[in-house]
Amino acid sequence: MKLYEMASVLRSKNAGPFKTTFDIFFEDNEAYQRVRDSGLLTKELIAKLYHMRPQDVLGIFFVDMARGIKITIPKPVGMACGDVRCRDLFGAQQHIPLMDIEVP
Repeated sequence: MKLYEMASVLRSKNAGPFKTTFDIFFEDNEAYQRVRDSGLLTKELIAKLYHMRPQDVLGIFFVDMARGIKITIPKPVGMACGDVRCRDLFGAQQHIPLMDIEVP
């Protein structure tokens, strides 16, 4: 099953001018725990999807009470939100690579 099929919310947004954050929320504990416990969401996977080094992934946080996962990465070097070269002003389209992750 793909991540987007399990999540009730899968979105990205700016986390200040130099970071992008991804929010993944689930309707039920079973789906959330399945993804959390799979070990699938790692800095290595996020780095591969977003073409960066694993040590540059700022964090992957599991919030059990909210049945949510937050992942934070830096924006491309030298590009801040609102930069004239920025093609996604709000960071709202950056979650697409996460959608097709296969959850075991």
